[in-house]
Amino acid sequence: MRHVIQVLVAVLALAGAVAAGLQSRTVVAVAPVAEGQPSTTSLAYDPPLMMLTWLLVTVAGVLVVLGVAGLVRARRARDAAGLRTPESDLPAPEPS
Repeated sequence: MRHVIQVLVAVLALAGAVAAGLQSRTVVAVAPVAEGQPSTTSLAYDPPLMMLTWLLVTVAGVLVVLGVAGLVRARRARDAAGLRTPESDLPAPEPS
């Protein structure tokens, strides 16, 4: 159960990272380079929101690795304990 919660929190952290990343951009006007040229636009990024985005992506990655590894370990331990065998997954043969 703990590993499933880790994966779910990772998904939430990734959603937060997407939201923070989208909010970190701002379009700004750039002055013309030469006389008579039109002004242009550029993207400016807010450093604290970019840091939050990178932090949330890192946390999401760590939690996904821990959650999936824990789920795989638990499944292997369950298989090794004899609670589940490949033969038990097969349907029972029908009598002939």
